[in-house]
Amino acid sequence: MTIERVAIIGLGLLGGSVGLAIAEYLPQVATTGYDASPATRQRAAERGLVGTVHDNAADAVADADLVIFCVPVGAIADVAREMAAAIPAKAIISDVGSSKAAVSQALADALPDNFIVPAHPVAGTERSGPDAGFPALFRQRWCILTPPEGTDPDAIAEVSAFWEALGAKVEMMDAAHHDLVLAVTSHIPHLIAYTIVGTASDLEDVTRSEVIKYSAGGFRDFTRIAASDPTMWRDVFLTNREAVLEMLGRFTEDLTALQRAIRREDGQALFDLFTRTRAIRRSIIEQGQDDARPDFGRSDH
Repeated sequence: MTIERVAIIGLGLLGGSVGLAIAEYLPQVATTGYDASPATRQRAAERGLVGTVHDNAADAVADADLVIFCVPVGAIADVAREMAAAIPAKAIISDVGSSKAAVSQALADALPDNFIVPAHPVAGTERSGPDAGFPALFRQRWCILTPPEGTDPDAIAEVSAFWEALGAKVEMMDAAHHDLVLAVTSHIPHLIAYTIVGTASDLEDVTRSEVIKYSAGGFRDFTRIAASDPTMWRDVFLTNREAVLEMLGRFTEDLTALQRAIRREDGQALFDLFTRTRAIRRSIIEQGQDDARPDFGRSDH
């Protein structure tokens, strides 16, 4: 890897974690950063999320070999256009967004003279902001690269080596296919979580205190997902709306079939479904993508 200077635009959970991971695993690489929020910039400087926090984006990207956009996907187009003149022609452009087709097009339109290698590190927590980042966030997690056709192989290799150095496992994927896969594995689960938590909150015959007091494991996990950054997820659903709507239609059909099985007291259909889905859970644990300990590894204390 020949990257020597990385500029991080957006210093929340992902941007901050990228900066801290570089400091720990690539200490020879210099980092600069910028965030539109003065309060975030101040806190980022206090935590040392990057080597130098700049008060304007142009200074942050001036000498960068790699520019990583860590802002909500809906803002990437405007942010990239605003700093286009300041980004060096040699700089590779990347991001960390959860939807890729729309982001790839936005970056290509805003920065036509740069090599663009979109990336999605499939990692995160429900926390957000400059205090949320930590250096090990990406270790043993997948990072999916979706370079457009014709992208310089050397640029792809540089970005791949960068994420591998931060501990991630790198996979290549077409942007449209990525968006379909993530609609199933991430976007629809978040949509369901937002919906069920909202439904529980709205029920007139269940008070808010009862919902909180008697939260069992399932609902508790939904609330964790539903606590994710609202701006980020609003943008994800809007930029990946076609894939989300396609998968939501399929989910609605399956939910109707499940409803019919319950109404008809079809215990065998329920048992068969639950057996099949249990096997999926075991596969996720076997591949090291979650914790197999009881209660998902939660502490009893």
